[in-house]
Amino acid sequence: MKKALKVTGRIMLGLLVLLAVFMLVMFVYHRVMLKKEKPLLEPLGQTVEVDGHNMSVYTDGEGAHTIVIMSGSGMVSPILDYSPLYRRLSDTYRIAVIEKFGYGFSDVVDGERDFDTILRQDREALEKAGVEAPYILCPHSMSGIEAILWAQKYPDEVKAIVGLDMSTPKAYTEEELADDGKAMITFYTCLRESGLGRLVLTDSSVSHSLSQHEKDIYKAIAFTKFANKNVANEGTHLASAIDEINSAPKPDVPALLFLSDGKETGGQKWIDAMNDYADGLAKAKVVPLGCGHNVAEEAPEEIEKEMREFIEALGQ
Repeated sequence: MKKALKVTGRIMLGLLVLLAVFMLVMFVYHRVMLKKEKPLLEPLGQTVEVDGHNMSVYTDGEGAHTIVIMSGSGMVSPILDYSPLYRRLSDTYRIAVIEKFGYGFSDVVDGERDFDTILRQDREALEKAGVEAPYILCPHSMSGIEAILWAQKYPDEVKAIVGLDMSTPKAYTEEELADDGKAMITFYTCLRESGLGRLVLTDSSVSHSLSQHEKDIYKAIAFTKFANKNVANEGTHLASAIDEINSAPKPDVPALLFLSDGKETGGQKWIDAMNDYADGLAKAKVVPLGCGHNVAEEAPEEIEKEMREFIEALGQ
């Protein structure tokens, strides 16, 4: 018995040593690759100074209508993440993609990331990038809350909202709003800092619509700043932003709301919340897509068709 325990102990020790060596090798390799990948972090769009830091804004196309793409929480690079959709529209409309602080090519900054601050910074970034209102806001996921606030506070700047499976005030339970997400952020941070994330994020797991060079850029951004403190802090202010929305009338701007199958976002509760938000709006259409939450990647053809019809109906 003692001999068996001794052998087992040696095996376990050997496995621990191998694991420690593997982790050390991955950490060193990760640091070497970060230096090698630094040239890939040159912004694809322009950067403007907001609150003393660099914020990335990408623009493309020309037209009578300006579509502003607003990122969902935790997206790696909005410029690349939403390209399968906006590249289909830039031949007719002006496109602007905002990369909030902590996203894409924008800086990671200190301070609270409450929604009023984010909205102020986004508006300033667009102004400095020469993108003039009114806008057709195109929010994905949690940025739907910011878009609603935007329409409430600055109605003259918002011509319409096109929701890409966007969040709505009733989409979250009290438990979800109380969850600060620290455990998930800590997990992703460990993956990023240790280099183990390189084993998870491979070419095959990045959007197939991107070129190889774009995939390399995407991964370089993820390995540098995915799940950083700015992303983590945003979620802690979600409940207060919803309270602010609920304290004012619903902004009655034309809305085209694309809806996923809800499987990644809370199921029927998410679907019911979207339909509830559309109720009472004078001009609102909910379009079920039957796909996952990242609708811009999974259903760009259908979204493009519906968006063109919707925008043309808005007139000039």
